Amino acid sequence: MIAFDTNSAASRKTPASWLYRPLFPAHWERRPLYSMAQWVNGLAYRNIEFSAAGRPIIKIAEIKGGISDQTRFTYQNFDESVRVRAGDLLFSWSGQPETSIDAFRWRGPEGWLNQHIFRVTPAAGIDATFFFYLLRYMNAHFVAIARNKQTIGLGHVTKHDLENIEAALPDRQEQRAIAHILGMLDDKIELNRRMNETLEAMARALFQSWFVDFDPVRAKMEGRDTGLPTPISDLFPDRLVDSGLGPIPEGWNTGTLDDITSLNPESWKANNAPKHIVYVDLTNAKWGRIEEVATFSWKTAPSRARRVLRPGDTIVGTVRPANGSYALIGSNGLTGSTGFAVLRPKSSNDCATVWCAATSRLNIDRLAHLADGGVYPAVRPQAVARTPVVLADLPVRQAFSSITAPWIEHLEHNRRESHTLATMRDTMLPKLVSGKLRIKEERITL
Repeated sequence: MIAFDTNSAASRKTPASWLYRPLFPAHWERRPLYSMAQWVNGLAYRNIEFSAAGRPIIKIAEIKGGISDQTRFTYQNFDESVRVRAGDLLFSWSGQPETSIDAFRWRGPEGWLNQHIFRVTPAAGIDATFFFYLLRYMNAHFVAIARNKQTIGLGHVTKHDLENIEAALPDRQEQRAIAHILGMLDDKIELNRRMNETLEAMARALFQSWFVDFDPVRAKMEGRDTGLPTPISDLFPDRLVDSGLGPIPEGWNTGTLDDITSLNPESWKANNAPKHIVYVDLTNAKWGRIEEVATFSWKTAPSRARRVLRPGDTIVGTVRPANGSYALIGSNGLTGSTGFAVLRPKSSNDCATVWCAATSRLNIDRLAHLADGGVYPAVRPQAVARTPVVLADLPVRQAFSSITAPWIEHLEHNRRESHTLATMRDTMLPKLVSGKLRIKEERITL
């Protein structure tokens, strides 16, 4: 049982510059935020030698989206103070205020920290996990400070700002208890994320084996066991024949995703739109994950909020396709930007096939090369629908669907669970870190 003291904590009066004086309980230890940690800025790497491998240069893009094709690598070595390891606390202090300014836990490989990001090491006596949540709690203040000084799209939270922000700490025992509660929620969210990466990798590997490399067919041609259960193995031909896409299994056809999908099948109009929409923009969908969607009334929604999304749809961003703005839709109630090509399978048996084919790295690269338009290179939605595919016999596609359907269902279950956990965390975090909810028991279970 978790016991809280919900009586309002005493708070002292603050000057008009409230932005720099967040409220905390009067009896908590108060200090300038800057004095609570060591803040080491990354490097500009002006003379860096980039390479195809080595350690990554960690920018805000890597912190938010992970290592990608856009990541730069180097074999050079730099000062140990800018070496970043898994678990390090990072604070992005420069950029677009609403999307870049924030505290993060680095969960990727060891690398080198880029400029405009602090590596933060809490001072002795301060629980590192608690301090992470303290920074998250204060992020609205950081964003406001950066927005107040914003020029040409960028805002900053400087060392001087951190010195003028007053923060407060409970005793070490309460710090650990708060960190324990919030950390357990984030740990489960992270576990779900890693599990989903594995499930997606399994589906993509099976798609590659069956419909790109034709491994079961080649095994039969070479007199080897396909490694599949006999009923499934018997569905595959035992020879390859020439086609416009190269050798393909005998009896299969070549075509495009247009043959098995409907492109942009539904759009909201003023006469059929709901009162409220949950909007998915290109920035919300990154490499298969949909995060931080916004809810609007129809009258206040962005003009691009028009695409109706249904479970089983695959969405692929047509603007800057190399950015990986794609996802498989798993739930009702979402509205997508007109910047997406929406592919709706004509048969539920082709849901996983469409998803894997449309969003493979090979196809994302193809779309990126087709894109034109200077600053905002783009492709027409039809270019996504015309993705070349090898169309297997229906029984093979049904077998692929039956194997991958539980994986996709588990993916969506994990996403929904993580959304629920994140909502719990975001509700509890400000109350715990501000002292509005007090923890009386050291041992806590959820």
